[in-house]
Amino acid sequence: MLKWTMPDEKSKLVYSTDKTVPRKERPAEASLQAGAPAARQKVPAAQQRVTVRLERKGRGGKTVTVIDGLRMPQEKTEDLLRQLKTKLGAGGALKDAAIEIQGDHRDMVMSALAGMGFTPKRSGG
Repeated sequence: MLKWTMPDEKSKLVYSTDKTVPRKERPAEASLQAGAPAARQKVPAAQQRVTVRLERKGRGGKTVTVIDGLRMPQEKTEDLLRQLKTKLGAGGALKDAAIEIQGDHRDMVMSALAGMGFTPKRSGG
C-alpha cells in the first residue's frame, strides 16, 4: 500500500492518530513585519492619496462619509478622527484603517484635510 503525504508547509492537520506532529512557529520578527500593514508607513501628507467618499450600503439607509488612504500611525489617525468629529459635530469611528464620519460631510472634510496639507480626492458622485 502506497501512503501519500502532503508537504509540511501545506498541511493543515488538526487531529491524527499517528505520531505527534510538532508545530512550526514563525520567528517573532517575521510575524511583526507581516502584521504591519503597508498603509501605516510614514509618508508626507502631500504625497498621500486620500479619498473621500459617501457610503450608504449595509448601513440601514444611513449616510456615512468615508476617508480612506491615510498613511499615518494609529494614534495620529485617532487624533484626526477626534478633530473631525468635534469640528463637524457628528459621530464617527475608525474601521479598517478608514475614518467613518456619520452624515454627508464631504465638502467640510475635504477642506479640513486640504488645510492639514493632504491632497484629498472626491470619489463617487
